[in-house]
Amino acid sequence: MKSPRIVYWNNIPSPYMVERFNALAARGAFEFEAWFNDRLESGRSWEVDESTWQFKYRYLPATRVWGRVLHWPLPVLGRKPDVLVSLYAEPAFLVGWSLAKLRGSKTGFWVEVTFDRWVHRTRFKEFIKRWLFPRVDAIVTVGADGKQFAERYGAPSERIFFAPHTIDVAHYRGGSGAARPQREALRAELGLQGTVFIYVGRLWWGKGLHTLLEAFDVAQRAGSEEVSLLLVGDGPEETILRQRCAEHGLRNVVFAGFKQKLELPHYYALADVFVFPTLGDPYGLVVDEAMACSLPIISTSAAGEIRDRVEEGANGYIVSPEDSHALAARMLELAQNPELRLRMGQLSAEKILGHTPDKWAGDFEQIIDQILRKVAK
Repeated sequence: MKSPRIVYWNNIPSPYMVERFNALAARGAFEFEAWFNDRLESGRSWEVDESTWQFKYRYLPATRVWGRVLHWPLPVLGRKPDVLVSLYAEPAFLVGWSLAKLRGSKTGFWVEVTFDRWVHRTRFKEFIKRWLFPRVDAIVTVGADGKQFAERYGAPSERIFFAPHTIDVAHYRGGSGAARPQREALRAELGLQGTVFIYVGRLWWGKGLHTLLEAFDVAQRAGSEEVSLLLVGDGPEETILRQRCAEHGLRNVVFAGFKQKLELPHYYALADVFVFPTLGDPYGLVVDEAMACSLPIISTSAAGEIRDRVEEGANGYIVSPEDSHALAARMLELAQNPELRLRMGQLSAEKILGHTPDKWAGDFEQIIDQILRKVAK
């Protein structure tokens, strides 16, 4: 029997998706190919190394017109995929989806919840989602938040399927464990003292970093022990954040810069608590990375599927976005209780243990099987 041809069309080859696509290719359940609009994206510093990819791929042709980059979904006009799963928030995806439907391919959209603080909603965009979601053959999402978001725009519940996010758990767990014997020396080298709170991600207003600095200021002034804040990442607001630290006299704030996947476990190992002050992440995979490194989590509620990952009072705390007082209170609580931090961190590691790329590949295979079975009926 001929193996079905499955295409997943993403915006860029992010490290997380490459891991999952490699797992899909290794399993060999169907003929798989990945399409990407771009190799890199503005504001992202990830390394891209195609030599490590085990799957077929192609980049879409693009043209720059009046300062805008137009992507042309020409591969859709070539050999027809049996199933095309794609994003939906760019014109190229919508044109490609329409062409695939016309050619008889089954189609799916990858959908995650979005938040008003990050997304400017217009009547036209809302109309497009309400028109699209009931007409696609499948919605692939991460969890309950994504499902509710898709249903809000008319997606039938029987066409919504789950493929929870995953990370390279072994890499983060093993790497952080291997780095711990050198932890104190590395902390001293960076100037980290006392309880270390870590944030990993873009240095950008939408991540809530101004709230984090306010909360850290309160925790630093109110606590009897030293605390430090380790910021790992780059972004457009680094200079502003540095200036704010200087103006408010914040001590022990270390800007470590962007770190690739290979280095990240070593930085998680320096920390005692992971803080995610976001104002509207569709998910936030850095939370999962920190969990794999046995860290307790303090996150805002403005992150998709966060309640599936952070159990209040068990492996961390969830606070409202932009509430610096609530965030500071939880930071102080964990700074003053090492036993609680240890217990929460151990539970984080247990909760994330099975969330591997191979698990995602298995979930995705089941979704494709269900889509194809509906075709057969």
